[in-house]
Parts: sequence; C-alpha cells; structure tokens
Amino acid sequence: MAPSKVASMPARRSVRGLSRGLSIEWGALLPTLSRLLTLGGVVVLVGLLPWLSGRDPALSILRARAGDQNPTPEALAAIREQLGLAMGPLEKLQHWFTGLLHGDAGTSWISGTPVLPGLLEATGVSLTLMAAALVVALSTALLICLPALRRGLDGRPAPTSGAMAAAITALPEFLLAALLLVVFAAWLRWLPPYGWGEWRHLVLPALSLGLPAGGLLGRLFSDGLTSAFAERWVATWHMAGFPRWRLALAALKRTLPSLMPQVGLVVVGLTGGAIAVEQVFSIPGLGRATLGAASAQDLPALQTGILILLAIAVVLGGLANLGRSLLLGRAMRAGAVPMAAPVVGAGRWRWLVPAVAGALLLTIVLAGLSRDPMTSAYLRLQPPGPGLPLGADGIGRDILARVSHGALSTMGMALATVLVTFVLGLAIGLMPRLAAGPIEVTNATPPVIAGLIVAGLMGPSAAGAVIAVTAVSWAPLAAHTSALVSETLAQPHVRVTPVLGVGRWRLLSRYVLPALVGPVFRHAMLRLPGTALALAALGFLGLGPRPPAPEWGLLLADSMPYLERAPWAVLVPSLALVLMSILAVSLSGLWRGREAGGAGQAPRPH
Repeated sequence: MAPSKVASMPARRSVRGLSRGLSIEWGALLPTLSRLLTLGGVVVLVGLLPWLSGRDPALSILRARAGDQNPTPEALAAIREQLGLAMGPLEKLQHWFTGLLHGDAGTSWISGTPVLPGLLEATGVSLTLMAAALVVALSTALLICLPALRRGLDGRPAPTSGAMAAAITALPEFLLAALLLVVFAAWLRWLPPYGWGEWRHLVLPALSLGLPAGGLLGRLFSDGLTSAFAERWVATWHMAGFPRWRLALAALKRTLPSLMPQVGLVVVGLTGGAIAVEQVFSIPGLGRATLGAASAQDLPALQTGILILLAIAVVLGGLANLGRSLLLGRAMRAGAVPMAAPVVGAGRWRWLVPAVAGALLLTIVLAGLSRDPMTSAYLRLQPPGPGLPLGADGIGRDILARVSHGALSTMGMALATVLVTFVLGLAIGLMPRLAAGPIEVTNATPPVIAGLIVAGLMGPSAAGAVIAVTAVSWAPLAAHTSALVSETLAQPHVRVTPVLGVGRWRLLSRYVLPALVGPVFRHAMLRLPGTALALAALGFLGLGPRPPAPEWGLLLADSMPYLERAPWAVLVPSLALVLMSILAVSLSGLWRGREAGGAGQAPRPH
C-alpha cells in the first residue's frame, strides 16, 4: 500500500468520527429547536391575528368596553393611540416581547390592568384542578385495566370489548359537569355548585374532567397490557415460578414506555381543555381566562395565556419523554426491545358488543328519518308519549327526528376529521425528533382556541370547525406513532435489516408501518366521540354549524338548561354519542383481532 494512502487513513477515520459526532449532537438538538420554532410561530400567529383577520382591533376593543358607544373615527383613533395600535403588527409584537423579557406582559386592552399577575393566579387554579383530575383519571384507568391484568396473570390474555372505557370517554365534559351539578349539588346538596376556595369546590370539577381522560387512558393501557402479556417472555417467567406481583410490575414496565407520551398529552389536555368545566362551575382558571381574552380580542392577555399553556406543555412533554427514556433507554440502546405480540380476539362473542351498539344506533336513526326535525309543532319540553316517542326540546321540536337527521352531520364530520388526523398523525409521527415541538405545542391548544383563530380568519362555518379540530387533534396520534416507531426500530430483527441490505423504503413498508397502522387506527377511532364533541362545542359557541342545524352537540347544548326539568332532551343525544363511541372502538378491536389471527409470527428480514 502506498505511504500516502496509509497516512490518509487516520485522517479519513477522524473526519468520519467528527461527522458522526456532529450528526448525533444535531439529532439531540433537533427536538429542542423544533419546540422553540413551533412555540415562536404560534405566539406570532396569535399576535398577528387581529391584523390577519382583516378586522379593526380598535373596533373590537371599543365594542368589548362599551357595546352601545358609537364607533366614531375620533373614538377609534383615541383607542389606537392609547394602546399603541398605530405601531403596526410587527413593531407591536416586538414591543410585547421586549416587555415580557423584563417581566411585563403588557396591559389588558379591556380592563386596563396588568396581564401577568391575574393569569399567573389563574394558572395556579388550573394546575390544582389538573392535579385533582389526574388523580381521578389514573384511578379510573386502573379500574378499567384490572380485567386485562387479571387475564394476563392467569395466562389467557385477550382484548376486551372496550365498551365501558368507550362509554366513559364519550361523555361530554360539559354534560358530565352538568349531571354532577344537578345530582350532587342541586338534588342531594352534598357539594357546592359554584365557586373556588376550599376542597369541596374541587370534587365535582375534578370528576367531570378526570373521568373521560381516565376512560381514554384505561383503554390504551388495557390494550398495552394485553399485548405485553402475550409476549414470549411472560411464558418463560411463568415456568420459572416468578410471583404474580413481579410479573404484573414487569408487564406494566413493558407497557408504560410507549404510552408515556400519551400520559403527558392527557395531562396537558387536562390543563388546556378544562374551559367547559371551568365555565360550568365558575372556576377562575387559565383556560377560562384565555377563552375570554380570545373572545374579546384582548391581545396581551391572549398572548400571555397561550404562552403559559405552551410552556406547561413543553415541560410536561419533556418530563413524559424523560420518564420513557428512563424506562426503556437501556433496552433501546442495546437493541433488545421485545416485539409486541398480536392478540387474537375472544371468538364469536367479540361481535356481540358492536352488534348491539350498532343495532340500537341504527334503530334510533331509522325511526326518525320520516319525521320533520325543523317544525315546532309540539309543546315546549313536551314529555315522551304515543305520538312523540322521545319528547320535544325547548322550542317544541321532535327530539327523535333531530337526533336521527343529525346523525349524518355529526358522524360524517367527526369521521372525516378522524380519518384526516389519522393520516396526519402517521405521517408526522414518522419524524419523531422533528415533530416533538409541534406535537407538544399543538396539544396544548384547546379546540376552542383553535376554533377562534380559524373563525377569525375564515368566519364561523362547519368547514372552519373541521379545520380547527383537525389542526389540534393529530398531536396525540402523532405522539403515539413516534413512540411506536422508536420501539419498532429498536427491536433486534429490525435493527439487523440494514446489514442484510434492506433499504429504507422496504424497512418502512414491511416492518414499521405494519406495526403502527393497527394501534394508531384503534387510537383514532377511540377519539371519534371526542372529536364529535369538540365539533359540537365549536357549534355551540357560534364557531361551527349554526342553529337550527340538527347536530348532536347542538342538541345537547340547547337542552342543557332544561336538564333538571326535561332530562330526556339531554339523555337521547348523549345515548347516541355513547353508542357511536362503543361501535367505533369495538369494530376497530375486531379489525385488530383479524390482523392478529392472520399473523402467525413476526416477519423475518429478507
């Protein structure tokens, strides 16, 4: 070998080592950079909203302060001068950032008081409510997981129908809050109905917020535990005589890593999505304050509120990822992550739950198709009778007809949104490091805030509601996808594929995507009722479908004031949403079972 070539070999190795080190450092910095860029982009978007909407901020502020005052040019000019609106959007945004660095978030455009002290106090209230709701959610999830845990410890893991978890998840938070308010505050008088200040004020809001989140977490953990107990190491541990408690802890440790991001996102969602609960119980929390600022176009308060929500999201998302790394880090570095085993369903009885739910839902829909959903031919709140099977609403319209005709609108919009978010979640989740910031920041934005932003740009409409909910609903699916991608790539039979000459496209299509599509699709279907409720909430606030559209969420919202006098007006659309949820989740479970039945063993690398 020539001396020049021999001399150049160490230099080449050092260059390769340097480039590899730079690549590793860049990969580690990418999630942080992603979070910072996304956070900055959202805050800038919110800051420019009054100008992007084409509306005059001074006019909005004048109407918020004194709705009956004549918007004369002199009055508008005085507001612009007082609040510095004449600076222009970019200069005003720069001025706000400069003040924020000095601890000054600005002055409210509506009240004229400093923004930061009040929002920090509201943040403390929301964090307290979040902690209590998290306790409720984890307790509910534990109860839902007990059957899967018992089956796994007995050596017969099998997926459950998920009916109970789906029913809990499908309960609208504002409906659950109203039910608890009527039963425990109005009827039984055990707890106070409104206010904040002592532990008794915390019970009903925590239950309203924590039960639906617990249903979602319980179903996800139940599926994860079932898959963990079906892996080969469990049989080995049984033969070795390990005690049941050690086996249960090991299965939980195996399940936790892929679901830790979901736990983090649910916690963030408890903080940012508590607007309805805070409004029902008159709780002075951050979500309610931010929504009020958005409605009044109080830009400094809106910017600061969203910034605090996003900061909470980044911190909690980082803690969730840290917990996942601590649980799975050593196995991932060694390439020793066991492959999740498919689980076959429980025979012919697995069709019972979706068949019953589908039959009941179809009966309700078909029974009212021939009836008029718009006419007010009955008495207000007329009770059910021979000619009016499900009673009348507060305007005298046939509830059966409105529920039936609203099925296509409600389920159609929700299903379209879920399918779009499923595709977005898969696509974005395949880039875990790059997507870290958008996932955490997006999940911190409640659909109501997104709906206000979209409505400010497009105006209120059904299409705008779909866009708003889609814009924030892909994040949990992307987080789930990212976690599954990391675990799939760390499995031994996948890590060896590059040595065998398997290219990236074949690796993606044969090994990665098959491991993702089933669990993520099931997760997406579990979110179908929540998506329908988010769309309905936007319609109720005037940001989506408008009355008198027979949409299920609007029916619930219109009937809420009559819950105590006419419970049938609330229970029927609630029953329809619960049946839709059970049907979607159980059918997705059957699809998963058919996949498992056709997969005898893991595909081997070629």
